[in-house]
Amino acid sequence: MTRPIVRGTAAWKYFGDFRDALLAEQVLVLQVAHPVVAAGVRDHSDYTSDPWTRLMRTVASLSIYVYGGVAGARVEAARLRSLHRTFTGVADGRRYSALDPSAYAWVHATLVKAPVDAQRFFGRPLSTSELAEYYAQMCGVGRLLGVRERDLPPDWAAFERYYDEMVAGFGKNPTIQTLLETIRTVAKPVKWFPDAWWERLRRGQMLLVRATLPLSLREALGLPWTEEDQRRFSRFARAVRLVSTPIPAGARTAPMRWVGKLNVWFRAHPRVYDRLIGGNGPGSHPRARRRNSRA
Repeated sequence: MTRPIVRGTAAWKYFGDFRDALLAEQVLVLQVAHPVVAAGVRDHSDYTSDPWTRLMRTVASLSIYVYGGVAGARVEAARLRSLHRTFTGVADGRRYSALDPSAYAWVHATLVKAPVDAQRFFGRPLSTSELAEYYAQMCGVGRLLGVRERDLPPDWAAFERYYDEMVAGFGKNPTIQTLLETIRTVAKPVKWFPDAWWERLRRGQMLLVRATLPLSLREALGLPWTEEDQRRFSRFARAVRLVSTPIPAGARTAPMRWVGKLNVWFRAHPRVYDRLIGGNGPGSHPRARRRNSRA
């Protein structure tokens, strides 16, 4: 029987680790490598015009799955499925839906894999027992979100095979190219941040994307990788590992846990959410969601 996600369990320790944020753009690239996800993002996402608001809503939603309790995760899952039910269109002459089972499972798979990769790159790799517990718990989250049980492999070893096979079938598409260009050119979130520092951060983020993408996809996308890139990434990874590994898991996950609790509170006070943030994110009022779905 799978242990519930409580303090000290694998999903609690690793899903919200602040080092996971270093793979945020990598996860987006992997998601839109799926042709159905790419079409949905192309037709229905506003990330190119308002990336920071979209990022905050995504983080808020993710935080609820693990740190908002089972009831919170169920409500957030229902909200997401209701929202994505409207995301339909035509790609390459075929109708698509954002709730296509393969695409929906793949998006969840990227979120499952990223924390494991973050520990491999920037921390300590999960033990075999931790991987088993973590994967079982995240499969439970997937079922809450509506991912069919048969669309997720039964154990971690089978999941890695599924993941590698999916990645091997991906290649370039216009949505990936737009996303990579957005990462390279995204504007500062605040005006006071020095331009020179922001340019270094943008270059660093592209380095992280190229470093952490699976090799086959990096090559399929034609992203360069040099020995100097590898040295820079290795130095950065060592520094992150040195600074972050001694920090207790409770402190490493605290920001995500606080966001999760805050958004559960917003759900209980939707009018406050609408006044402060607005849109169709976690905690939004049903009328706001209907209004935004028509926009």
